[in-house]
Parts: sequence; C-alpha cells; structure tokens
Amino acid sequence: MVVLVTMLSRAYKKLHGRRRRRRSYTPVASASSRTQQRETRHGEDSYYTEHDGNYDEDMDTNKGALDSSTAAPNFTMPSEEERHEGTWLQWPHTYGWDRHRNVLQRYEKIWIDMTRALHTGERVHIIVYNQRQLRRVRRILLKEQDTTTGGGGRMIIDISQIDFWVYPTDDVWVRDNGPLFVYDHRRNDDKLVVQDWMFNGWGGKAEYNYDDTIPTNVARDLGLPRIPVHMVNEGGSIEVDGRGTLMAKKSSILNPNRNPGLSQADAEDYFRTYLGVSHFIWLEGQMIGADITDDHIDGTARFAGSEDNDDIENNPIIVTMARDDFLHPSEYDVLKQAVNAEGRPFRLVHLPITKKLIGKDPGIYVNYYVGNEVVLVPMYDDENDAEALRILADVYPHRKIQGINMVELYKDGGAAHCVTMQQPLGRS
Repeated sequence: MVVLVTMLSRAYKKLHGRRRRRRSYTPVASASSRTQQRETRHGEDSYYTEHDGNYDEDMDTNKGALDSSTAAPNFTMPSEEERHEGTWLQWPHTYGWDRHRNVLQRYEKIWIDMTRALHTGERVHIIVYNQRQLRRVRRILLKEQDTTTGGGGRMIIDISQIDFWVYPTDDVWVRDNGPLFVYDHRRNDDKLVVQDWMFNGWGGKAEYNYDDTIPTNVARDLGLPRIPVHMVNEGGSIEVDGRGTLMAKKSSILNPNRNPGLSQADAEDYFRTYLGVSHFIWLEGQMIGADITDDHIDGTARFAGSEDNDDIENNPIIVTMARDDFLHPSEYDVLKQAVNAEGRPFRLVHLPITKKLIGKDPGIYVNYYVGNEVVLVPMYDDENDAEALRILADVYPHRKIQGINMVELYKDGGAAHCVTMQQPLGRS
C-alpha cells in the first residue's frame, strides 16, 4: 500500500497532492514480467503481422532500433496544441473498486461537462465498460442541455460527434494507460500509428489488466498500426513540445518500480526513437512519500503555445507554478535555465495554486487539457480560480478557456489532463 509520509513539508503537499487513491493495494506483475507476458501474448519476440490493414511491429528487437544517432526520426509525437481528430475519455463506472466510492455521483458530471465542452470542436471518443453502460451514458448525453445558450434556448449535445467504444477498464486515467498517437515517417506517408507503451499500474500500486489492453483495442478498432514499446511509460509522465523537446521527471521514468535497471541514457534512446525528440529537460521529482504516480510532470510544468503563440519561434513557453510552490526550488531553477531543441530559452508563465485545501492539499491548475477550441481548466470553488482562467486566456488567446469543477476528481488525485488523451489529425 502506498504509505503517505506525514512528515512531508507543507510546500510538498501544496504541489504534489495527487492520486492518493483510497483503495487496497494488490501486488501486480513486475515490469520485467510484463515484458515477457507481452511477448507471449503476441506469439513472437519479433513480428510483423498484417490483418485488415492493421499491423503490430516490435521494433525493440530490430537491429539498430534504438540507435539514437539516426539523422531522421522514425516517429514524432505532436504537441497537444496541434489539431485533434478527437479526445479519448474513459467513463467512470462501478464495476471495479470504484463501486465502493460513489464514483458516479462524484465524477459523472465532470465527464458530462468535458464532453459538452469538447464535442463542438472535435470528436469525443468515450470508452465504456459494457453495453449496459453504453446505453446509460448515451441516454444521459442525449438529455444533456447546454444552458449557455440562455434565453430559454436548448441545445442538446450533438450525439453524432460522440463515438462509443466498449472496452472494460480498471480506472479513469486514460492519459496514463491509453494509446499514444504518433506519426510514422518510415514509409514516407506520415501515417498515424498507435504506440503501446507498457503500463504496470504506476509501479504495481493498482490493478491494470484491463487498462493495459486499451491501446491494443483502440489500434485494432481504428485500423491503425500498433507499435508495442517495451518500456513502462505513462502519458502523464512526459511532456513534448512537438519541436524536439521532452520534459519529464526521473522519479517516475527511472523508478525501479517501472523499469528496473533503465538508465537515463536508455530512456532518452527510447524517447528519441519513438517520439522523435532530441532535447531533454529532466527534473528530479519525488519518489519517497510521493503520490501514486511518483510525481508526474503534468502536475508541475507544461509546454504551451505551438498554435496560439505567434512568436513561438523566439519565445517558447513553459506554464508552471511559482518557485515557492516547489518542495525543491532547484527544480524551478532547472526550468528557469531550460532551453528548447533550438537553444532558445523558455518564458515561464506562473499559475497559482488554490488558497484552500482540496481534500488534504491545495488544488493545482497546471493539469489543464488543450482541445481544438477549448482549454479545460480544473476549478475548485476557490478565489484563485478566476486568476488561473485569466492567465491561461493570455496563453491561449484563440481558444475558449473553460473552467470545470473538478473538486471530487482532485480529491482522488487528478484533474483534466489526467483523464483525457488527444488523437491528432491524420496526415495521409
């Protein structure tokens, strides 16, 4: 069971009160055993199988697959701010451990609000546990009214913008267990593919057997190539700017509970090969007494501005918090001195944290999500909510800044970015 160290400083609590989930701890397979399970599951260590236009390709065993000296990247992961085909959500349900926590009463309005805000600018892909939940969620969305029309107007959610996918899940945190969509440059067509990085329940802290199948299911049903990657990596543990720079924390990426024996150089080789990055910004993070994620980067710092910032070439942005809100101010200093892949320094934009406690800790605003037309920002009924919205409106002037009350979700350790995953537009 994750033990919360009561002697943590107040500064740490202010920044890192995330995913302290109230559930029993069930030991799960180690990272090395999961690699073996994957190889067994797919039959061969190295394979290329075609079926209905879909294929699985295991690059890790191909000679030179992780040769970081390759001039042109095999894959690139675009920035979250680039245009989406849609956004993926895993709808909360009561079929697992969540049945003990009144999860529908506490969470469901958040998912409804996210769907309503996103669906006018992109498709919303909703993963439901079974056919029964599909019927229920569809019925709820059909009845939902957009009160922003005012004057008695009633605009029902356009259900034609919603896709439902029936896959069992363990949890709602699709950012960490879901598909990672990247562009494949090896065939000169920039085809969109699904990368399936390993997921082990944040280092064996939670059940994940269903969640670990989501990328495979998505690739199959979208008819996209699936690229298995034999490294444990959650989506919330990395931040890319789409221009060659990746930001991450050692505490989650290099943690022995994820990838035993993996060095920083090894991790960078994986990221170069599979995400097309060439420059890295590493923060130390917090392992001892941290949240269940071991301190993901998306709760601390975000790249911003690839579409909205007209001067992105000369003035790249990192959205973060004030130096006083870091347990280790040296992490802020790293961001202050950071440059991007072109060697240009970042301008730091500071978001506040809440003045009041949300559960046991102040709430954070940096865990926002950027859609095509909106930015979903966690709200906490706090006096700093308005300031966070104002700051992000300056960062994203061409998008609607949509606050969504996420008090109940944050009490369990996450916010908007943790429960969303973007699917970029295809290029071919």
